[in-house]
Amino acid sequence: MLSCEFNIDTACVELKYSDGTMISIDTIAVENEVADNMYQRSELDWLIYNAPLEYADLILNGDPETYLKTVTEYKLLD
Repeated sequence: MLSCEFNIDTACVELKYSDGTMISIDTIAVENEVADNMYQRSELDWLIYNAPLEYADLILNGDPETYLKTVTEYKLLD
């Protein structure tokens, strides 16, 4: 892999490989599919902006629903 970064123009995390191939992960589609609330979307957004490689690994090789259930903190508004 040559690079992994978030492209704000396309809202995709893009992985580029030395053989010329590229994988583009549509972050909006992922959020619509796996995030049930604003707290889970916030967790995914943090990964997208701060750790795009870990985000890509989670989406391509992991279980994002289980990840979100374990890391998301819910705070009730009064």
